[in-house]
Amino acid sequence: MTPTEPREDKTAALLRAALMSTPGERITIEQLLEPLRHRAFGFLLLLLAIPNFIPVPLGIGGIMGVFVIALGLEMLIGLEHPWIPGFLRRRTMSREGLLRFLDRVAPMTHRLERICRPRLQRLTQRPFIFASGAIMILIGLLLALPIPFTNYVFGGMLIAFAFALVERDGVLLLMVWVTTVAIVIASATFSRALADLFRHMF
Repeated sequence: MTPTEPREDKTAALLRAALMSTPGERITIEQLLEPLRHRAFGFLLLLLAIPNFIPVPLGIGGIMGVFVIALGLEMLIGLEHPWIPGFLRRRTMSREGLLRFLDRVAPMTHRLERICRPRLQRLTQRPFIFASGAIMILIGLLLALPIPFTNYVFGGMLIAFAFALVERDGVLLLMVWVTTVAIVIASATFSRALADLFRHMF
């Protein structure tokens, strides 16, 4: 970056600014994403990570998993901006609640922001964006599975994925790809071993 280039705000600062861009105690998803439109996929993914870090009803992982899969499909078919149904665009969220979430995950986001920077940006663009869509579908499937004590793990992966897209960090994106594939292979291996164990026992 040269002295004449404007400094871009980091992910958390951009999200805070978007939250404060409209008055009122609640903000719609459409209002929140409008000023972040050119990087809306990453920010929407960050929103989908929120329920994994707060006390929510059992089974919310399955619902969030479906949304993550849908978002991955949109990337897979080549949409430049996420398509959100009208009833979801108009859904409101607590501005204070979102700010509290940002405060809660601040240690993680600060670490990510320190290591994130635009690099290997080609991986965050077409045609590699299709690979991101496929990986996002895998994460959504893992999130939807009733695997105990994994919400924080998959929520953390979603946050890392979101930061990689927003910050255009191809290196971090590649790390998310590799980690997701490794988890899928490990889960398949564990499930097969568990099935063999039960088959031998009974």
